[in-house]
Amino acid sequence: MPYLVHTAHAQFVALWLGTVGWILIIVTVGLVEWRVWEVSDLSVITSGLAWVGIWRVCFYSHVLILSNNQIMFCQRIHLSESFTPPEIATAQVLMLVALILGLMGNASVVYGLRNVYFGLNAFKAIRLAFYTGGVLFILTAAAALVPVFWNLHSVVNNQTITFPAAFLMPPAPVNQSVGPGIIVGIFASVLLVCSGVVFLSYRVPVMLEPKVRPSWPGEGCSGTRVGTRQGIDNPAFQTHPS
Repeated sequence: MPYLVHTAHAQFVALWLGTVGWILIIVTVGLVEWRVWEVSDLSVITSGLAWVGIWRVCFYSHVLILSNNQIMFCQRIHLSESFTPPEIATAQVLMLVALILGLMGNASVVYGLRNVYFGLNAFKAIRLAFYTGGVLFILTAAAALVPVFWNLHSVVNNQTITFPAAFLMPPAPVNQSVGPGIIVGIFASVLLVCSGVVFLSYRVPVMLEPKVRPSWPGEGCSGTRVGTRQGIDNPAFQTHPS
C-alpha cells in the first residue's frame, strides 16, 4: 500500500491557510468599518467619523444617547432600499456567496486529506478533492475581491451616498479613507488564492501510481503463464523423421 502522507505536507499547510482565509472572510462580512467618512458637522456625529459597512452605518454620538451604556448610533442598509449604492448591494450578495464557496472548499480538501492521512489510497478521489477545493478557494477569493475593490475604488474617488434623513448622515464626506473591512478582505483573499494554488499543484509521485499492464494469453492472476509447456512445444526442440 503506497504511503501518501509525505506527498501532502504542503496541502496540510494550505488547509490552514484556506481556513484562516475563510474565517477572515466571515470577519470582513461582519465589520462595519469598510469606508470611513470624515465629517465637518460635529453637532450629531460628535466623533467626526462615521463608518459605512455593507450592512450598517454607524457613528459615535454624545447627543443621541440611546441608553446609559450606548453612544453608538447605527442604521441598517437593506438590499432593497433605493439609496443603496451598487457596490454595497453587490457586496451583500457576493460576500455571502464567498462564505458558501469557502465552506465547500474546506469540506472538499478535508475529505482529500482524510484519504491521505488515513491511508485510503483512492488516487482519483484525492486528486479530485484537492482540485475541487483549490478551484473553490480561488472562486471564494474572486467573489470577495470584486466588492472589496469596488468599494476601494469608491473610497479613492470619494464617492458619496445619498442616505435618508433618518440616518443623520451628511450628504457628502469631507474625506474618505479605507477601513479595516477592505484591508481584511484583501488579506483573506490573498490567503485563499495561495491555498487554492497549492491544492491545484498537487501531484501523486509516478512511482506511487497504480501500475496496470495487459496480461498475456494464458497468464494467471499471479503473472505466470499456465497451460503451456516451456520448450517442449517449441518446434526447435522437436525432431522430425528423415
